[in-house]
Amino acid sequence: MANPQFTVLGAGSWGTALAALLARNGHAATLWGRDIQQMRTMQVTQENSKYLPGLPLPPTLNYTHDLTHAIAQADTIVLAVPSHNFRDYIQKLSPWLSGDRAIIWACKGLEKGTAKLLHEIALEELPSLHRVAVISGPTFAKEVLQGLPSAATVAAEEADFASLAASWFQGESFRTYANTDIIGVEIGGALKNVLAIAAGIADGLGFGANTRAALITRGLAELMRLGEQLGGQRETLMGLSGLGDLVLTCTDNLSRNRRFGLALARGLNTEQAIQEIGQAVEGIYTTAEAYRLSDQKAVDMPIVNEVYDVLYQDKDPLAAVHSLLARAPVMEAP
Repeated sequence: MANPQFTVLGAGSWGTALAALLARNGHAATLWGRDIQQMRTMQVTQENSKYLPGLPLPPTLNYTHDLTHAIAQADTIVLAVPSHNFRDYIQKLSPWLSGDRAIIWACKGLEKGTAKLLHEIALEELPSLHRVAVISGPTFAKEVLQGLPSAATVAAEEADFASLAASWFQGESFRTYANTDIIGVEIGGALKNVLAIAAGIADGLGFGANTRAALITRGLAELMRLGEQLGGQRETLMGLSGLGDLVLTCTDNLSRNRRFGLALARGLNTEQAIQEIGQAVEGIYTTAEAYRLSDQKAVDMPIVNEVYDVLYQDKDPLAAVHSLLARAPVMEAP
């Protein structure tokens, strides 16, 4: 697969940025989206005015709303759709994905209702496909599209494919690192969204930099406890797709999950906050599944538990913060 044909499924901000990155790297790339009018407009204007206004897209990037055409012409599919739709898309792709074809997902989350990691879904639905990978890291779509220096991890069980897939995304301003720890990469990408909601709540309540630093640090401890329990590697969880992504989403307002937490702190309910943001907030679903996993695996995750109580038990955000502070002193350890 020296010169693969890429199709990126999902014309949101991240899918658009990844498709543009591949095109700028000299690859044949097509961006697919469900909205016919949106894709026609993007073809003409070479801009995603809905999600990334004012940022030009490369003239070599192609666009389509025809899913069959988009899949049939591609050697490699990049999935950039909400994680709660991941299985649906994998099932749609299954008739085409066989042999030497490859799939890379850029989704971050746990399956709603099962708490399964996304690679587990891929293995269930596509048992004969071996060229599968995930790309994750501290990468806001806007900054990637602007060409600002960024870095990400590309993980696959087979080291050779991880390195090959990483090379496809490597560019002048985009640095990639290959990894074989899919579990660690996926856990980092999923759990950071829950912790970003917590950071947004704390900042929205005016608790300041000390609180934010404590939340990030202790949130990392929770992420590492769960990640290692599930088989992830400590080095991965301390890397770009773990600590790196956690710091990014907890500290910058380009993070939808952080903005969601800020909205909750202002007194908005979940539905109002989602409407205000206008895009998928992955951490909402992931919170429930992380709470489920922490219970199943007997992993202590107090921050995740408090976010769950705010979202699903109508707990007051201020009371949730006070509950964390009121916990009995313990020895500091991961």
